[in-house]
Amino acid sequence: MDDKKLVITQKRFKGETAVLSVRLPNDMIKKFDEIAIKTGRNRNEIITACLEFAISHLEIQEIGK
Repeated sequence: MDDKKLVITQKRFKGETAVLSVRLPNDMIKKFDEIAIKTGRNRNEIITACLEFAISHLEIQEIGK
């Protein structure tokens, strides 16, 4: 398993935003809320940080490779 950690820092993105609606498992939402409480951030900031981390560490594997 990869030991990479998600370090929550200052906001990088500013300006306009858009609303995106997604369905998440309740236990995942609970984990986001726990992280938000521990870090003093709101749920949206935590989810955004997690998505930024996932996108920057994403590897797209082509079919057949």
